[in-house]
Amino acid sequence: MRYSSALHEAFFHSRFQDRLRFAIMWENQARGQAGVADERDFLENLLPFWIKNYFQRPNYLVIDGKPLLFIYRPEFLVDDLGGVDKVASAFEKARQLCRQAGFAGLYLLGEYRGTDARHLQLMKDLGLDYTFAYVWPVPNNPTPRQAIEAQLSYITRTQELGIIPQVITVSQGWSGWQDEGSIWKLPPKDFEELLRRAKALAATFPREQLGSRLILLDNWNEWGEGHYIAPHREFGFEYLDAVRRVFSTESFQHIDLLPEDVGLGPYDAPVRQYFERERALIAQARRRVTLPGTDPALVAWWTFDEPPEQEVAFDYSGHRLGGVLHNVARVKGRQGWALDCHGGCVIVPMDRPLTNCSQLTVECWVRTETPNQNNRWIVNCVFGGVETTGFRVGVLEGKPCFQIPVTPWSHHLVGQSPLPVGPWVHLAATFDGSTMRLYMQGREIGELERRAPITFNSRYLVLGNYEKGHSAHFTGAIDEVRIYSRCLSPEEIAAHARPNQP
Repeated sequence: MRYSSALHEAFFHSRFQDRLRFAIMWENQARGQAGVADERDFLENLLPFWIKNYFQRPNYLVIDGKPLLFIYRPEFLVDDLGGVDKVASAFEKARQLCRQAGFAGLYLLGEYRGTDARHLQLMKDLGLDYTFAYVWPVPNNPTPRQAIEAQLSYITRTQELGIIPQVITVSQGWSGWQDEGSIWKLPPKDFEELLRRAKALAATFPREQLGSRLILLDNWNEWGEGHYIAPHREFGFEYLDAVRRVFSTESFQHIDLLPEDVGLGPYDAPVRQYFERERALIAQARRRVTLPGTDPALVAWWTFDEPPEQEVAFDYSGHRLGGVLHNVARVKGRQGWALDCHGGCVIVPMDRPLTNCSQLTVECWVRTETPNQNNRWIVNCVFGGVETTGFRVGVLEGKPCFQIPVTPWSHHLVGQSPLPVGPWVHLAATFDGSTMRLYMQGREIGELERRAPITFNSRYLVLGNYEKGHSAHFTGAIDEVRIYSRCLSPEEIAAHARPNQP
């Protein structure tokens, strides 16, 4: 139910809902939160909920007597259910359950935004009926003409391979969450051309296939990723006008109305209030705070010793690198307070002191009651889309780990000893320009050669998690996080790890 409020709290209460058909996409990307435990969980819990709450609604999208179910990461079900054949078996049982509920079956569509024949074969082997792309993130900052031709080439190539039928997606633009990788946008006239050419291409598909009768428009309101056709200030209703001209059989004469035109809205007040509050907290967090006796190479230092109700964590190095707390609380620490990490985090804006290091030391104190944590992050600024940049410290297969990538997700140093459960544990990770080293309780537990400078990104630093709201969060408490722009010596680290060290 994480992403269902727009349906349950809004659309299902609209007096106009019968004028719009809808379908759902299972966003099973966040492992540990959005997958299934096993086949029984899928067939006895999730599917009956979908049938009752969605498929059986009179305005759900049903074609050929079959409801349409879009699945965002179908390949993740291989791990959830224990194998490709078990996924295919579960899908066939799902179709049978839909027949028992009065449908002719179930159309299953799996998301894939590529043309790799091996992945398309996997989609077929999983038992999916169709493939579709949620978005086409065309690389290399293409011009509108290049973006159009690239999308049509992906669609044509998938059709030529003939491995699994497709439903065409056309994308209006792309920027990613943080303007990473490639940024482009089709103005309305170019989008209309893409629509016409996609419509003509769909007309060549076999008539019995969904792809000859259905085209997906990407996207209504993915504002954060830069692909949207909903009315907005720059182009008004022009994208919808393009859709009308290409697909509607009605007269083009019409009246465009905003909510304000009929006495409703505005609906963005809560969002504006949220961002105003975030800006105020960021400004508060950037207050200059120092403690006596700090190392000149100390770049950032978060003690979390502010009052429990305080929503920011100050940087006591004096570099104004304080962060904002998100769904996280303070608990009793080694001295004073610590950060309680069970899904929340602290977001620290990246600034020059954090991105100007040729050497690096990250150290902190952690405490957990949860053994064998895997892919859980304590300090992180390595993200998808910029996976050759940044650094991070966390826990992998129960052991402390440290990463400074050179190529995507490379140079991952995992310690030789597991992270103890129960006591406070001192962790330190260093890089001297050629070698990464990892320490626990003042003792070296691993080293890795890495002869390349650190490359930084412009995202942010996350304390306690991989990303805000992510499932890859550290479970436990963290305290006294320090980052230095030099490589601390083994003797210095051993001294910092002493139990009475403040």
